Amino acid sequence: MSDISVVPVQTKRQQKQFLMLPWKLYRDDPYWIPPLRQNQKELAGFARHPFYDHSEGQAFVALRGGEPVGRILAIVNNPHIERYKERRGFFGFFESIDDQEVATELFEAAKGWLAERDIQDIRGPMNPSMNYEIGLLIDGFDSSPQFMMTYNPPYYAKLIEGCGFRKSQDMYAFWGHVDMLETLDQKMHFVVEEATRRFGVTLRRIEKKHFDRDVRTFLDIYNSSLGGTWGFTPLSEGEIQHMAASMKHLIVPEMTSIAEVDGRPVAAAFTLLNYNPRIKKIDGKLFPFGFLSLFWNRRAIKQIRLISTNVIPEYQKWGLGLVILSRLVPEIIAWGVEEAEFSWVLESNHLSYKTLQRGGAKLTKTYRVYDCGPNSEWSEET
Repeated sequence: MSDISVVPVQTKRQQKQFLMLPWKLYRDDPYWIPPLRQNQKELAGFARHPFYDHSEGQAFVALRGGEPVGRILAIVNNPHIERYKERRGFFGFFESIDDQEVATELFEAAKGWLAERDIQDIRGPMNPSMNYEIGLLIDGFDSSPQFMMTYNPPYYAKLIEGCGFRKSQDMYAFWGHVDMLETLDQKMHFVVEEATRRFGVTLRRIEKKHFDRDVRTFLDIYNSSLGGTWGFTPLSEGEIQHMAASMKHLIVPEMTSIAEVDGRPVAAAFTLLNYNPRIKKIDGKLFPFGFLSLFWNRRAIKQIRLISTNVIPEYQKWGLGLVILSRLVPEIIAWGVEEAEFSWVLESNHLSYKTLQRGGAKLTKTYRVYDCGPNSEWSEET
């Protein structure tokens, strides 16, 4: 008889067990970055978050001898079901000791909860959707993750695959040093000049006096531009408002770029400073004084993560992605940035993948999304 019990999270005590488990599992891992605690609480559904205005989730904790040894969140993303006309559920926030029985019991609980809702296919990890932190790290365990990227031990892939999951899609992180800017392919410079001339592009950063408006502009472009992207579901109005409010504290205008044609925003890119070393120092606690440590003297942060470069559909494939990035180059140099990560890039996004390779960026980390179920289309590559 198994000594493992998997229980649905219902009480405050169980929520704390769920949220604090990573501190137990990663206490000896030098590369782990603790999550921002309030953010995790919201994304797991234990505090209000607009994602759950249209979707639902159920968290589970695995216990052995009364002590937590694993966790998982089963998710019904209703906008995904409506958009793709498929009864697919998701899992996220998976953590476990290196024990296949623990993982199996967790996934059985998640699958059972989804089956009660007539869902047999499951995809993940997504925390809780593609618009937030997603993917399982399967390669690149020799360094800490960048801000808002996932991290896990190498054995997680074995546990998940042992529960019947197979690769659905991989995502990549590319690394670059500022010195590489001097050796960029001249073809890229030509594309930037030609696209700028052809469309009469005007470039600018986010304006401090119109910060809320411009962040909202970026998120609207984000939603509009990704319609054909694998698995994408647009942010809801509530999520846009919530994310815009959160970004207000994180974004520095110098690391943003908006392209306009005839006064109309058609493309946008933004980069975030890598706050992770500071998050590690404050142990994920923003209150009461973590905010001060996180945002004090931000110019001392010399690592950045280019999170998103988005172009509305009618201007895609004309090089405007490179155009908006070109505005960032002098700002990055003036700031004193030394290193940048471009993440994440879907393996099916051949244009971005090849452009980064051509620019000399190095593929440093690989993340995987898994599928399981009777209607899942698995990759032949494992």
